[in-house]
Amino acid sequence: MPDSPVYKRVLLKISGEGFCRPDSGGIEGDEVDRIAREIIDVSNRGVRLAIVVGGGNLIRGKTFASGSRVQRATADYMGMLATVMNALALQDTLESMGQPTRVQSAIEMRAVCEPYIRRRADRHLDKGRVVILAAGTGNPFVTTDTAAALRATELGVDALLKATKVDGVYSSDPNADKSAKFIDRLTHGQVLSSQLGVMDLAAISLCMEHKIPVVVFNLKKHGNIARVVCGEKIGTVITAS
Repeated sequence: MPDSPVYKRVLLKISGEGFCRPDSGGIEGDEVDRIAREIIDVSNRGVRLAIVVGGGNLIRGKTFASGSRVQRATADYMGMLATVMNALALQDTLESMGQPTRVQSAIEMRAVCEPYIRRRADRHLDKGRVVILAAGTGNPFVTTDTAAALRATELGVDALLKATKVDGVYSSDPNADKSAKFIDRLTHGQVLSSQLGVMDLAAISLCMEHKIPVVVFNLKKHGNIARVVCGEKIGTVITAS
């Protein structure tokens, strides 16, 4: 693995599924430990790292609302609270390993974390702190993928890294279609026109407008975060052209 990062400032999007084993749920300590160690490895290479976390390991707003009497907006707010729980678990794990970390939430919860303030987040990054961004954008009906694209734009990162449970982008769902083909490179426009389901369309559109490359890769393979920031050819790279 190369030692020198090609991306010096990144936004890492970790889905809620990253906090538990495959086909499981909740927050599992050994999974959080593994993620934290990889984040520290990247930070020690001089990479400034902001992280947007999902909450699907605890609750998915859209799914919960469709199977209950709870309104979609309320269910989405519940999902935002789930992301804060994941963020706090990751923060404490990182700090127990010696990595200075701050959690900022789009929904104010001053007893447990800072409110999201762009200039403050930017300052934390400059000081070498890992910044975990929770509660999405603070708005219902907006995914954490879109939150990741928005924060990536605000914080002026070199790339948005989308950590998933598969190796990258495929022509169709590889779990359901054995003939699905892996795609190593795409443009933002191709993702939009083909609607491949990499990220929601609002997120891809925002990245395209601001020419932010997106790398989709498998979080569950040890060392992959460092491999991506050091430019190793893994996952799917989505660029402007």
